[in-house]
This record gives sequence, C-alpha cells and structure tokens, in this order.
Amino acid sequence: MPKTVMVLGGGFAGVQAAIELQRQKRFRVVLVSDRDYLFLFPTSIWIPTHGITMDQARVSLEDIRRAHGFDVVVDRVTEIRAAESRVITASHDLGYDYLVVAVGAGKTALDGQEHTLSICGQPEVSLDIRDRLDALIARGSGSIAVGFGGNPKDKSAVRGGPAFEFLFNVERHLRRKGVRDRFTLTFFAPMESPGERMGARAVAMVDRMFDQLGIAKRYGKKISRFRPEGVVFEDQSTLDADLVMFIPGNAGHPVLMHSDLPLSDAGFVTVDDHCLVAGTNSVYAVGDAAALEGPDWKAKQGHLAEVMARVAVTNIGRTEDGIAEREGYRRHLSILCLMDTGNGAALVFRDATRQAVIPLPVVGHWMKRGWGLYARWTKTGKVPRIPGL
Repeated sequence: MPKTVMVLGGGFAGVQAAIELQRQKRFRVVLVSDRDYLFLFPTSIWIPTHGITMDQARVSLEDIRRAHGFDVVVDRVTEIRAAESRVITASHDLGYDYLVVAVGAGKTALDGQEHTLSICGQPEVSLDIRDRLDALIARGSGSIAVGFGGNPKDKSAVRGGPAFEFLFNVERHLRRKGVRDRFTLTFFAPMESPGERMGARAVAMVDRMFDQLGIAKRYGKKISRFRPEGVVFEDQSTLDADLVMFIPGNAGHPVLMHSDLPLSDAGFVTVDDHCLVAGTNSVYAVGDAAALEGPDWKAKQGHLAEVMARVAVTNIGRTEDGIAEREGYRRHLSILCLMDTGNGAALVFRDATRQAVIPLPVVGHWMKRGWGLYARWTKTGKVPRIPGL
C-alpha cells in the first residue's frame, strides 16, 4: 500500500501541494478542504464592480481532482493530532504518513469589526460588498472608506495589496457610472507608510495616484473600533463612511489552537527553511499557516505559498528516497504583485537586491484578467504550467 500524504486546505498552497504530490505517483494523496472549490482571491477585486461573477472566481475542486487524480474530502478540520498522525474533521477521523498543513490564516479582530466588509474574507462577502456598493450608487451619493490592518506580533501577516486594488477599481467604477463627483473616497491604515513592504517606489506611486484621483488618506493612527457610521481612531477622531471595506491582519487559523503543533506568538505554525514543522519528521506547514522567517519586508503572498508547497513536496520525496539534501523556501522570498487599477496595472517586484515598479497602462489590467484564466486552466490541466508562473 502506498503511503498517505494528507493536505489540509483547498487554497493556492494546498491545491499546489496536492498536484505536485500526485505527480510523484508514489503516494495516496488526500486533499481536505471545507470548500468544494478553489477561490481565486486575486480576481475577487472585480466582483463588487461587476467585472466578473462569483463563478468566474471559483475553480471546482472536483474539476481539479479529475485533472490530476488525487482524492478530495470536503469537510471542516477541527483538530490536528500530530503525535498520533491523525486529523479530526467534523465527520471523519483520518490517518496519514505525511501531513501538509495549508489551512490558511484566521483574522485579527477589532471591536465593531462586524460593521465592516472584507474583500479578503469569506468569498461570499464580495457579493455583499457588491450589493452595498450598488445601493449607494442607486442612492446617488455616499462615502466609502477602504483600509487594512496588521498583526503587531507578525509584521508579515498583512494583506494590503487587495485594498489598494479594490479602491482603484471602485473609483474607476464610479467614474464609469458618472457619479464619482458625488462620492468621497478615503484610504486608511494604522501604519505611517502603508504598502512599504512593496518598496519606496511602489509607495510613492500609490500616493501619487491617490492625489491624482482625489482619494483622501488617513495614515498613522491606530484603529480603536468600528461603528455603523464608520471608523474611530485611537485619538477618538472619526472617519464617517456609508461603506467600510477593511482587510484585517492575519492571525493563526483557529484550528491550530486545537492542535499539538508548535506555534509562534502570532499563532502560526513554526517551520524551518524546509517547511518542516519544528519537532516533527513528517509534518510540513506552508502558505499563510506557516510562520515566515526572513527579511523585515517579507510578506505572505500566493506565489510564495505555492513555492512553499513545492518545497515541502520535494522534501517529502527526498525523505522517502533517503536523500539528506533539502530544498529551502527562504531563497525564494520576494514580493511580486500585478497591482490592478481598473484601467491598467503596475508590476511591483522586490527581493533581497532589487526593487522595481513597472507601469502597465491598459495592458496591465488585461494581463491580470488573463492570469485569472491561466490559473483556472492550469489547475484543471487544460494548459501546461509555465515554470515560475
């Protein structure tokens, strides 16, 4: 009987790990996910502005399974018992020989956060944002506040890019509707320089665009709480808004609290450069679930999640082959973002030695739209994956 490798999580990291494992043709590969689809979060910025439908942002796990051949269990993981090589779900008690933890992350919580909507929350929330935005446009005027937060215990646990992209697309949408002059748009963040992980050039570019588009900025004040009327900051100043789209900082996934895996102060699984969980010889953690090590500008992104998945799979194979050499993820650390603006995009790149921002008017938007199709087609085996993309 082949050994069983269980992958927890149906996001980019988990799906990539399952695909790579199945290619080795030596394991029984089981992917466990609480959703029956992979959600293409980078494309969800267009759902609220009717650029795409919800279905266009979802890729059926059954379609991916048929293309690659691994098993899929759609169920909610409730507990990980690494010492017993077992995973407990709402309906199953599952054993494994190797485990890849790719459950993603939870969210930090602020008082009154229920009064906000997040483009990086549950996929269905993008529809709620769309409906709220439609209602404001139908009313004819309004105020919209867009922001993101962080996690003081882990500076890499931040997701700011989609907030910028969402706001640029909303601004463009309001212009197309002919009502931009009747709306107030404000970007807020507790950091003095939001987006600085992308590099100084990218921050300067975003700042210039905000000024050109008449988008107000509220930076450098910690958020005290949210209320139905908007945002309250630590100095008790307020930002009134009819709609607040807020992306909270990432935190450890709740299921990790019900596990015997070692966790960082922020609640992420501690791993070495090989993605191996500390104190184990058969459990790996990748993507948002893992605590990253590296430079101060490091950030958790989809491309890094897939890199970590490939690293973990490579090292599982080498363990089985008795090869001592291991692959590491840290040498692949980089920031890579095609930041969509609704009518163009900018390619942002940063690694240990370089920073670059390349404006891509018009074509950049369609490149990102094309990436959405490419992601779907490669995951379902319709086109081959281009190395590195």
